[in-house]
Amino acid sequence: MIVVSMLGTHTGAGGWAALSDTQRAVARLVSQALTNQQIARRLQLSPHTVNYHLRQIFRKLGIVSRVELARIVPGDEQIQ
Repeated sequence: MIVVSMLGTHTGAGGWAALSDTQRAVARLVSQALTNQQIARRLQLSPHTVNYHLRQIFRKLGIVSRVELARIVPGDEQIQ
């Protein structure tokens, strides 16, 4: 029998702590429903760079969407 986990790895040891400061900032802004363009302006990055950071965040946390990311951003990160 093969069992596939749909939970991702965001709760594991690598999880949130594995993200860089910039990746955490991008994640926080995603949780505030900002677009890549808006995030890029706020962080003074290109939209392409924001997209790159999102792909790395998804990989590190084992998720596949912005909605999943917004759900798992720690509460104290959403306030900043």
